[in-house]
Amino acid sequence: MPTNEPVLWQFSLSTLNAVVWLLILGAALWMGLRMKWGRLVAVTAFITLDLIAFGAFVRLTDSGLGCPDWPGCYGKFLPTQAKSEINAAIAEQGGTHGAVSHGKAWIEMLHRYVASFIGALILVMFIRALLAKFRPERSMFSYVRTEVGVVWPLFLLFVVSLQGLFGKWTVTLKLMPVIVTTHLMGGMTLFGLLVWFWMRERDRAGDVRATPIAASSTVRGLTWFAILVLMGQIFLGGWVSTNYAVLACPDFPGCVGSMAPSVDWAKGFTFARELGKNADGTYLSIEALRAIHWAHRIGAIFATIAIVAAAVSLMRADQALKRQAVFIKTALLLQILIGISTVLFDQPIAVATAHNFFAAALLGTLVVAAYRVTATARNSAGF
Repeated sequence: MPTNEPVLWQFSLSTLNAVVWLLILGAALWMGLRMKWGRLVAVTAFITLDLIAFGAFVRLTDSGLGCPDWPGCYGKFLPTQAKSEINAAIAEQGGTHGAVSHGKAWIEMLHRYVASFIGALILVMFIRALLAKFRPERSMFSYVRTEVGVVWPLFLLFVVSLQGLFGKWTVTLKLMPVIVTTHLMGGMTLFGLLVWFWMRERDRAGDVRATPIAASSTVRGLTWFAILVLMGQIFLGGWVSTNYAVLACPDFPGCVGSMAPSVDWAKGFTFARELGKNADGTYLSIEALRAIHWAHRIGAIFATIAIVAAAVSLMRADQALKRQAVFIKTALLLQILIGISTVLFDQPIAVATAHNFFAAALLGTLVVAAYRVTATARNSAGF
């Protein structure tokens, strides 16, 4: 049952509801077992990208505690089963404007259902890799090549399991900003790994668009540096979102009319604290929120420079990389325009959700480029 106090561990589903959930995931397992290997990897990556965007929608609609327990909704599989508990919570908080409502419960639970589905698909990858390695004679799985290897699927299974834990802690620790931001970073990391794995499988299947290209150490270095800077910028963006600091600077390009706004860096970037509060329990000041927002603006400048430098180096490195460089620059331009629009139009939900989506899409374009300038024949040897 949900509690108003933060807790580290919780499993609220009754046995019957847990069995129902597992049976549905069993259907997902069966579907994944029948799917062609390359398509399975691609579908998993695509759904993960969609879930990243939907995660932003969960935050923007304040639905993170729509079902304040985990993994169920007041111990039930469906919010409709918890109708009386949700009505009681709505009455207690004085209306649907609070953390709990029927709509928010469905938004939160849909996020959990899709996340569980992704976990099931990655479990399928691991099972199929094991079967291909130890029972290659099974005709049902004959299209799973024996050289697939189990290391990548096992690593992906570990990452998605850890991501599930942070999803749980997001709820049970009551939207603690550092946990929510880490959950976002976990989703981005999982997506990046799936894109790399997808490129690896395309390469192994003989797709010339995924073939590694000989590139200089400078090109490789700039590409990987752009990924690292982008991940840092995504963290800053997540920190803005999880602290609800988007409108702390309601104008552009300055902040409250100044290019040097009054900020409190120390309190803005104290990580061990509750949502909206300082470590001592007092409420965050507007200066702290401005520091969070302004850091993201500054980070955007460095990220843009790093990504443009990587794209230019890719265009010059090889004719085959020019199209990928165009994808990178297009995703970057859209991300910048969407970020500015989020501020100028007072954070409309559709635009802010798109900002999350294109951050992941931009990461994906860079990971594709990184694979092509980094991967060697060793990638086909099992890892």
